[in-house]
Amino acid sequence: MSFATRDGRDWTPQYLTSIDAKKCIGCGRCFKVCGRDVMTLKGISEDGELVSLDDEDDEIEKKIMVVNDQGACIGCAACARVCPADCQSHTSAGAEAA
Repeated sequence: MSFATRDGRDWTPQYLTSIDAKKCIGCGRCFKVCGRDVMTLKGISEDGELVSLDDEDDEIEKKIMVVNDQGACIGCAACARVCPADCQSHTSAGAEAA
């Protein structure tokens, strides 16, 4: 699969596939640069379960980013460039099609 920039240069999208919960520090930088709602902030309870930040009953031990809508990713990889924890995994467009 071949993609090109506006002026015709070759470009391979790098789609976000996962975020490592153990490495993520929940800073939200990736969320701020993504205009497509691919990620969202969640909490991790003391039992290690993902919980909504809206649920006041759960005690949150840590906040992390999680993939919210993988299909909305356009492969720009801006999230990876701003991540200080290097916690994201991306797959190239060619690998997605295979």
